[in-house]
Amino acid sequence: MSAQPGSAAERIDLVLLDVGGPIYDDATYRDALLRATRELAAEEGRSVDEDEFQQVYDERRQAQGGSLRTAIAERFLTPEDRQRLSERAERYWVYPPSALYSDVLPTLRELSGRYTLAIVANQRGVVVDALRRDGVADHIDVWAVSEVVGAEKPDPRIFEHALREAGVEPKHAVHVGNRLDTDVRGAHRVGLRTVWVVRGEAPPAPTPEQLAEPDVAVRSLAELPEALDRLQGRR
Repeated sequence: MSAQPGSAAERIDLVLLDVGGPIYDDATYRDALLRATRELAAEEGRSVDEDEFQQVYDERRQAQGGSLRTAIAERFLTPEDRQRLSERAERYWVYPPSALYSDVLPTLRELSGRYTLAIVANQRGVVVDALRRDGVADHIDVWAVSEVVGAEKPDPRIFEHALREAGVEPKHAVHVGNRLDTDVRGAHRVGLRTVWVVRGEAPPAPTPEQLAEPDVAVRSLAELPEALDRLQGRR
């Protein structure tokens, strides 16, 4: 785990959590996107090599910027197919219980009661069903799911929605996510501190410059309670 020197040691009242990456394995979306890409390519009599698909996926993860769906459409389909690809992938984007990381529920039990917990995620509304099924929702106080709120990270409105619902100022909140472009940079623009969970759609090989962007970087959610203590100057 790494932390930025000189991070403000303000009290933390609200912890905002992304879903894909910190809570569920992002491989679920990757597999849904691959399936959709193969189906659309097959309609044109073409095939999609999984290794080549993974290369494009990893390039976008490493860059932490630019649309993955656009890159996949341009490589394997046409730029005009991006919307069709997105809609087709969403049909298959459902988290099974096995996608829940094993460190999630123990961490949420530790944090619950100490902090107000929020979900802030670029997801369809049905993700709440999976979070209820797997026991995550039992610990969540505030919901900001993009399909319901009408704004996607890094749009400030989705973070501001969660802050309003919780009645907490940005300086007393921390966002926990696994992307620099949507999570870390988006939250910083609103005045939130950030914890970057380096898994899922985080870069395969984070650079020192990337690791310097969040206030704290961790490799698992199990490290989150200590990271929050450090941001408050407790350790």
